[in-house]
Amino acid sequence: MFNTIRKGIALLALMATTAVAGQAGAETLINGAGATFPYPLYSKWFSEYAKIDPSVKFNYQSIGSGGGIKQITAQTVDFGASDKFLSDAELAAAPGKLLHIPTVMGAVVVTYNVPGAPKGLKLKVDDVADIFLGKITKWNDPRIADDNPGVKLPNAPIVVVHRSDGSGTTSIFTDFLSGVSGEWAQKVGKGASVKWPVGLGGKGNEGVAGQVKTTADSIGYVELAYAFENKLPYATLKNKSGHWVEPSIQSTSAAAAAAVKHMPADYRLSLVNQPGKDAYPIVGFTWLLVYEHQKDAAKGKKLVEFLNWSLHNGQKMAAPLLYAPLPENVKKMVEKTIKTIK
Repeated sequence: MFNTIRKGIALLALMATTAVAGQAGAETLINGAGATFPYPLYSKWFSEYAKIDPSVKFNYQSIGSGGGIKQITAQTVDFGASDKFLSDAELAAAPGKLLHIPTVMGAVVVTYNVPGAPKGLKLKVDDVADIFLGKITKWNDPRIADDNPGVKLPNAPIVVVHRSDGSGTTSIFTDFLSGVSGEWAQKVGKGASVKWPVGLGGKGNEGVAGQVKTTADSIGYVELAYAFENKLPYATLKNKSGHWVEPSIQSTSAAAAAAVKHMPADYRLSLVNQPGKDAYPIVGFTWLLVYEHQKDAAKGKKLVEFLNWSLHNGQKMAAPLLYAPLPENVKKMVEKTIKTIK
């Protein structure tokens, strides 16, 4: 009898092991890494998609665009994510043809922590450049005070906070600064990592938002959703057309409206400093980076299914999280691009 029980236990254990192995075999793990800018939305997408297809699990590391570009180039992940489009040299360094798949658009806001200052502090774009160049050093500088009559600004040093990691948000922000300040363009330039003239570093959008939140008289730049989530105020900026504009889904879409009419086939397009009275000046696409030729056919098929879902169902989730959905003409282009993934 004892032997019969022991055989029964062994059989049950074998069955359990086989069942677990079967479940493990059925689950497809898709690894990604990169941008922190769209992470609040991607996190929502991955959790919602798990309800649509429980056999797929996404593991996404929000490490910054620079890290995402490195990992997809090294093929240590199945997709990368970046708010900076790759240069010709970066694309040539990849072991296969990398596609840029735009997912949504977002605004980079100038956020601050100035005791007593209201939301929507007005800043001219060239003054933003001079703050980050270390040329405007006090909050009550006449160039800031004159645009904000009635606001009592402190005679306090401005503490600049910037990213310390390779960042697509930095790429968008420094692209904007290079467009509004010749001195910035010459001395610092644009890119995912730059040599900052002044300031403290924070890792990720989370790190910059955290530094600004805990440091009095500070100023930094983050994606709109991070400022909103941390209850941080953000500046109203004077755009290229001379209008004061708040960052919003509407002003983000307005910035893209004219530019996307001339969208290149590879989607590598800057959206900063666009014309139009309603256009917010610091806007960018964010992209998923995917190889056209997928090494793992089964995984590639699942990734394509997700991309198609994100392009249709996923877009509806963008606005509640303060991202602007893709314009219709861009969605149609992306549909065709996704079909080229093999």
